Amino acid sequence: MAKNTGLSKLEDRLAAILADRETRSQRRRLSTFPPHSVDFSSNSYLSLSLTPEIRQTYLELLKSVPDSTPLFGSGGSRLLDGNSPLSEDLEREVAAFHGAPTGLLFNSGFDANAGLFACLTQPGDVVVYDELAHASMHDGMRASRAALCVPFRHNCVYPEQVQRCQDSTTSKRKDGPKSLRETLHQLLGSDDEPLSAALRSGERNVFIAVEGVYSMDGDVAPLKDIVACIEHRLPRGNGYLIVDEAHSTGIFGDQGRGLVCELGLEDKVFLRLHTFGKAMGSAGAIVLCSPVTREYLINYARTLVYTTALPTSCLASIKVTYAFLSTPQFDDVRQKLRWLMRYTHSVLVAICARHTTQDDQPTSSDRLLIRVNPTPPTSPIIPLLTSQPRSLAAFCQQRGLVVRPIVAPTVPEGSERVRICLHAANTKEQVDRLGQAIEEWGVTTSRAAASGRPRDKAAGPSAAQQFLKPSL
Repeated sequence: MAKNTGLSKLEDRLAAILADRETRSQRRRLSTFPPHSVDFSSNSYLSLSLTPEIRQTYLELLKSVPDSTPLFGSGGSRLLDGNSPLSEDLEREVAAFHGAPTGLLFNSGFDANAGLFACLTQPGDVVVYDELAHASMHDGMRASRAALCVPFRHNCVYPEQVQRCQDSTTSKRKDGPKSLRETLHQLLGSDDEPLSAALRSGERNVFIAVEGVYSMDGDVAPLKDIVACIEHRLPRGNGYLIVDEAHSTGIFGDQGRGLVCELGLEDKVFLRLHTFGKAMGSAGAIVLCSPVTREYLINYARTLVYTTALPTSCLASIKVTYAFLSTPQFDDVRQKLRWLMRYTHSVLVAICARHTTQDDQPTSSDRLLIRVNPTPPTSPIIPLLTSQPRSLAAFCQQRGLVVRPIVAPTVPEGSERVRICLHAANTKEQVDRLGQAIEEWGVTTSRAAASGRPRDKAAGPSAAQQFLKPSL
């Protein structure tokens, strides 16, 4: 007789799926931490939402809003009652700040990516995307009319870079995606394939999708090489680069204008996405594009057309944070963050070195399975690879240090890690506490391994072997 669980057949099935994910140590759960915990996890890299001057300016701006203006809600979508002079003024100001012709606000970066990728591609077009592209891009591509959506090896533009990528924190499979140049060559190569001919003639388009900074590895896209490759392989101008600057907004470029502006590529990038929920400390996103593209998105991006617009309270927070980017104080904030990045990396490198012999093999007394890229970080995201991410994260959390374990399927199997995110509000003393906790965890883990106690289920034996390899 079947056991009566009190659940419907559907719920029984859902519970079984969750149980299966639990056995693979991949089940996601919501969590909160005490207010006094030290944040090494959130994406609020510049700590702008904690800056007293910004908070005060924000409150003063809200007080100036007329009583007739809805404050906590917008009342409808942008196409109905949710549009406002503040929305349109903000779009113009932000677009001008980033050196773009115009911009269009979305409720989130996820909404923007899902909406634009779903509607921009026309029948017969192709999307070529970095294999680590965000889930929102994938949702948009699945809903699109593209003939093909093809990945290329993460941050690899040329074939000679693929071997280097195989030794990185992400791409492990030898049979994985090829470089961007090889991928474009294959798409254009066949003389008998109608799609190839249409791409070569410029009749059909290729959208190349990348991120400025990748959220799990913290590495930066080689945008100049990507642009040069696109121009060489698609000389008829039918290659359109889309750059998601979610994690590079506020971090790169003069006054935090982003990676594209830092490299002077504004005229080479078809469309940019800047989000406000990370370094900017607010919420929402903006797509920077041409006026024609903006009008097209207003008509066809379903995530804009059919959703309630951002409220005045959110628009005001975006406005005051952008105003702060132009102040001398912002430079001080960013300089402090960059110093913390260098210092934290030196602490982590030293910890890893103490548990590794000259030939990069673990010592017999300590089998601490952690690894960090020896190259100094270019972003506030530092992945600490470990075969026991849940154990290490829990150890730190118990000491009031919030870090998160990142496991498959969020990252590829064999590249599990604890993701360390730094913020301008962090201090040297807090970083030292984090380093001490990691060191203590290593000693505890080594003793447990020596006594034969079970290891973290988040990664299998192959992952353990992976983390014993030489440095990145």
